[in-house]
Amino acid sequence: MSLSHRLAAGALALSLAAPGLAVPASAEDITLNVLYNLPGFTRFHQPLAEEFQKRNPDIKISFLAPAPGYNDGHQQVLRAAVTGQAPDVFFSGYNLLGELVHTLKARDQILSLEPLIAADGGEAFMDANFAPQMAALGKVDGVQYGLPVNASSPILYINADLVRKAGGDPDHMPTTFPELIALARKIHEQDPKVAGMAYDIGGWPDDWLWQSLVFEQGGELVDPKTNKVAFDNEIGLTALKYTRQFVTEGGQQVLDWDQSRQQFGAGLTGFVFSTPAHVQTIEGLVGTRFELKTATFPLDNKEKGGVPTGGNAAVILTQDKAKQAAAWKYLKWVTGPEAQNIIVRITGYLPTNKRATGPDYLAPYYAEHPNVATAARQADKSRPWAGYPGGDSVRIWRTQRDIIGTVMRGEITPEEGLKQIVDKTNALMK
Repeated sequence: MSLSHRLAAGALALSLAAPGLAVPASAEDITLNVLYNLPGFTRFHQPLAEEFQKRNPDIKISFLAPAPGYNDGHQQVLRAAVTGQAPDVFFSGYNLLGELVHTLKARDQILSLEPLIAADGGEAFMDANFAPQMAALGKVDGVQYGLPVNASSPILYINADLVRKAGGDPDHMPTTFPELIALARKIHEQDPKVAGMAYDIGGWPDDWLWQSLVFEQGGELVDPKTNKVAFDNEIGLTALKYTRQFVTEGGQQVLDWDQSRQQFGAGLTGFVFSTPAHVQTIEGLVGTRFELKTATFPLDNKEKGGVPTGGNAAVILTQDKAKQAAAWKYLKWVTGPEAQNIIVRITGYLPTNKRATGPDYLAPYYAEHPNVATAARQADKSRPWAGYPGGDSVRIWRTQRDIIGTVMRGEITPEEGLKQIVDKTNALMK
């Protein structure tokens, strides 16, 4: 049985609540305390750790109970670092990595990976494994502090039957938002009970879909020179106008993302934007009701536009030299092509290691599952999922989301909405 089949079979047998690995350690063994976010990720973390230990019997992986989410894990590490109890390895959300580094670097509690990379071949090592856009996800201030483990960028899920009925081609979807909104209008006009589209930004738990509307136009989140909002311009206004047009022209209903996903599965939405991690779930919801296809995220600005990449990077927090060497082996394993092959098959995310798309790994799987392959086709457009200075990104998004909701419902204009978002975001960053 191949490694991928063995690990996949092992993953299916695991309980999602399993907090760690029951592996005895001898006196000479090195034990790494590891914290990751999201209990569901146990599905791949545990079997991959077991395989790593088989190959490195002198290194033991001891998982802490996974944090409920990225924000929770981030706060847990910051608190633990104050008392010197931080884990040896942590999987940090990309949007929080900058704050993590800036906080811990001052106390020498996070390790720059640059010397370890140099010892493994430097640029040759990075170039062989990571596209520049992927490597950048683990960088802060130009320094490589983490290696990218999970990566997710938004894609379109398409009801091919409804698109064809409206005169569209589900194999060649429009590649800009104005064109997609026009298609959504046609789908909605065919049947008023059917939403032409769904862009569930108002119900999304973080600002991933908002950043997508800014980045696809070539915009930025924050001006590094002023530390103020960088979308206080036509880009921000266009993004908000789109959110209103999704409703008024595309026939979108303002639902939370789970309700929206259920409606799409019932055949009542032309196309929906979501994470590639939902491929298997949505395929299950759709069943045989209609032909399901996926497409890459639209880019109004083909030259400068990109998509924010959600997910996490593995960082080393231990200051013990022996543990650092062991942790580096572990980081290289979980970001290597074998492990990425397993992670992608379990989660639907795009691989962070470019070798993982080769014929020995994901190429056959992608040929059999084209809906999963879509996210990998936009890997060259990946941009870091940005955070806000000041460490208040979560509160900022909740404030922005409420304002965006009022724009979508027509309670205020996009112009007023932009002014409110800019003013309140700048105030919270102070």
